[in-house]
Amino acid sequence: MLSTPHIPEYGMVDHAVLTRARQAQAADGRLSCVCAELGFSSEEQLLRAVAEKMGYEFSELAGLKFDRNLLKEFPLKLIHRYGVYPLRRHDSTVFLATSNPFDLHGVDAVAAATGFSVAPVIMLPDELAMLIKAQLGVGAETIDDLLAQADEQEGGVHVLNEFGGEAADSDDSQEASVVRLVNEILSEAIEVRASDIHLESQNGGMRVRYRIDGVLHTQPTPPEINRFHAAIVSRLKIMARLNIAEKRVPQDGRIKLKTGGREVDVRVSIIPMLYGEGIVMRILDKDRMNFSLRGIGMDSDTYGKFQRLIGLPHGIVLVTGPTGSGKTTTLYSALNEIKSDDTKIITTEDPIEYHLDGINQIQVHAKVGLTFAASLRSILRHDPDVILVGEIRDLETAENAVQAALTGHLVFSTLHTNDAAGAFLRMVDMGVEPFLVSSCVEGVLAQRLVRTLCRECREQYMPTPEDVPEDFPLGECLKSGRGLYRAAGCRHCRGTGYQGRVGIYELLETNDEVRRLAAERTPTHLVAQAAMRAGMRTLRQDGWRKVRKGVTTIDEVLRVTKAG
Repeated sequence: MLSTPHIPEYGMVDHAVLTRARQAQAADGRLSCVCAELGFSSEEQLLRAVAEKMGYEFSELAGLKFDRNLLKEFPLKLIHRYGVYPLRRHDSTVFLATSNPFDLHGVDAVAAATGFSVAPVIMLPDELAMLIKAQLGVGAETIDDLLAQADEQEGGVHVLNEFGGEAADSDDSQEASVVRLVNEILSEAIEVRASDIHLESQNGGMRVRYRIDGVLHTQPTPPEINRFHAAIVSRLKIMARLNIAEKRVPQDGRIKLKTGGREVDVRVSIIPMLYGEGIVMRILDKDRMNFSLRGIGMDSDTYGKFQRLIGLPHGIVLVTGPTGSGKTTTLYSALNEIKSDDTKIITTEDPIEYHLDGINQIQVHAKVGLTFAASLRSILRHDPDVILVGEIRDLETAENAVQAALTGHLVFSTLHTNDAAGAFLRMVDMGVEPFLVSSCVEGVLAQRLVRTLCRECREQYMPTPEDVPEDFPLGECLKSGRGLYRAAGCRHCRGTGYQGRVGIYELLETNDEVRRLAAERTPTHLVAQAAMRAGMRTLRQDGWRKVRKGVTTIDEVLRVTKAG
């Protein structure tokens, strides 16, 4: 049992406060709306005070211990109906988590259904909801409704698919319960700031995973969800305007959602796999994006150098890195920085991830011949000042980008290379003449994304040589006496220890020595050494700088970079 610290404000809880709190709970389902009115600084403080006044235990989700076996004996419908969760049992008493200390009806219903005495344990509404989702899975209540409907039709004839599961007709996806289940999966992903949703067909059933801050997390789901896999896929196909009858070839679509007063785009990709169709949905939430170079984690010296590059009248500026490293965000931020009424900017992208005001954007459509190379040729006839090419994938696109730079345009684009110096040799390998590459490319920015430490729970420690890699500047760290930080985990970061991401950068400015080496097709490591002599900081070095500032951890930098 967690001890409840005594706070002077607890003495403020009298009959009038309890009455007002009961009214607020009945009207809004929580006490946050009356905290200020009753003289409390937060909902937690008020809920703690009410719990102590009524003689109830108050508990936090962090460090909570409960008996998972008790759930097997507990009627699940009671959990969803009354918003409660059985924590543990002692003799003939069940300790029941609830966020409503005034809900005697729910307590009595649980006591009548189970035959046990019930002792309420008060929790914050958000933390109780997280506990229920974590233990029962996303959409558990809706699954119960679907199972109830299925039980009513148990005597009917059921068609099985080739994998032994029940096949769903297109009408199934329009059932209200399936619609609600899909909406719950989507809204939960948006709420936890997921960038991707993975619905995977496995031999053992359907698996749901969310990519949060670049790391995949398996979401708990009721095992019964496997019975409705086909219906879920059909519903998503309808939402993305795809062919629900076609299950043999990949399909791509887009869903527009409105949640919390803002619009969210979802890119949908469906591919047939061994045990059924697999779905990946990319969530594009513009309102949560910060398209500014300062906002994506550039230090002042890197920011100053990159700002000079994007302010050049002509040439090619490249951003490199693996898929999902934030290249598009960096390029959009650069365009936002330089756009003005006297500058015409045209982009060609595949796909257009975000719509930017004041910038002309072209969606590549290879099936009708509108490729990067073809659109780039046409863009030049529209008298642009700045051109963004989503990606240089082939020789034709690379040559057109070089031609645009030679004719007085500033060209931004991306490449898939491991570091900044590798961009020169990559373009030469595509077939572009080395002297053209060396003369046109003005700078290359390589980047990765690392998770940032949660400011509410990060722990400071003094590292030892055994705690850090050989190339970490431990001497400077010990000399400063400030130590480093590591992840802990709390309610604000959902126990991960991290919240959000930030970029680490390697900016190569093309000087005379680099141009000479690139024209001579010099190996990448020699180009990198020349750039470092001129002041370039590597990805690893920039990562260590952010570790020392307490922004991220050594583990995160090791996850996305390798030693030079």
